[in-house]
Amino acid sequence: MKIEPIVTEKSMELARKGKYTFRVEVGLGKNRIKKLIEEIFSVHVKGIWTANVRGEIKRTNSGRKRKIMPSKKAIVVLAEKEKIDLFETKKKK
Repeated sequence: MKIEPIVTEKSMELARKGKYTFRVEVGLGKNRIKKLIEEIFSVHVKGIWTANVRGEIKRTNSGRKRKIMPSKKAIVVLAEKEKIDLFETKKKK
């Protein structure tokens, strides 16, 4: 099963609030995503939001066409005081 974290400014801001964003396979349901996250990161998942991201064809700067494959995004809420180390950032001084 493919689960990869999405690391953007918006997802890092959500991670500070205890909501972690992942890109998952299109066919995975919420229960399967919950089990995988709990097994991989040893945390307790309280809730999951999912969104299907449609595929599209974009043009590059050179005029070529590039196909972006459809995917699924999952935002996972963890239990209190739990966190995933992949999303931790250094504190600014």
